[in-house]
Order: sequence, then C-alpha cells, then structure tokens
Amino acid sequence: MHGSTTGQATHRRVCHFSGRVQGVGFRYTVQNLAVQYNVGGYIKNLSDGRVELLIEGPDEEMERLLGDVSRKMGCYIQAVDQKVDQATGEFDHFAVRH
Repeated sequence: MHGSTTGQATHRRVCHFSGRVQGVGFRYTVQNLAVQYNVGGYIKNLSDGRVELLIEGPDEEMERLLGDVSRKMGCYIQAVDQKVDQATGEFDHFAVRH
C-alpha cells in the first residue's frame, strides 16, 4: 500500500462476485484498477465459478475501487456478496492469486 492512512478508518472487505466473471479478464482488470488506490489484498478465481476480492485500506479508497470495478466489469457481474471486517494489516500490495 502507498500513502498514509492516518486518521482514516481502515477495514477489510471480502467480496464474492458471481456471473460471467471468469475467463473475461476480470482479475487483471481489477488488479490494474487496484494499483491506483491505497489498498492491499488479492483477487482470485474460486472453483465454484465466482471471483473473490479481498481488499484492505481506507474505506473511501475501497469504495472508489469497487465503484470502478462496477463501472468497468458490471456487464459480467450478476451479484456481489460483501463482508466487512477489521483490517489485519497483512497486505503491503495488491496481487492476483492463482
């Protein structure tokens, strides 16, 4: 992650995207978007056809990233399940996992 998060609420979000989200460049599009924001975490395909996005960072940064994902990839997304939790601070960058 880059920049300072001092004074900003920092959380973890785990999002599961369903729809036609595998085989369409979803993970790499999200990775290219994520590097523009002060977030860490990963994105990976799941065996059930969904894609899992785990991000940590300031709430505003995560909201902006998720808005970009929706604008860029919304035509492939049927549903998003999202859970918010406390950040662990374990991620210093964003990556695609296999």
